[in-house]
Amino acid sequence: MSDRRKFVRMFFIALAFGLVSFITILGRPSFETIRTVDVVHLIGTGMCFGAAIVALVLFLRSRASPPPKH
Repeated sequence: MSDRRKFVRMFFIALAFGLVSFITILGRPSFETIRTVDVVHLIGTGMCFGAAIVALVLFLRSRASPPPKH
């Protein structure tokens, strides 16, 4: 598998986990009274979105540079 495909897959997987997590926390009635568990959940959601952004940047960066010659 090429690096480019790996970064695209990483992007979509991290984005999917982040979106599912974010939708889950928005649907909780306890969102108004945030607890420690909710804060940890939000931190995990942010980490998933961060990983998705890093994967997207690495994909776009690898696409812009020419492939290495062997």
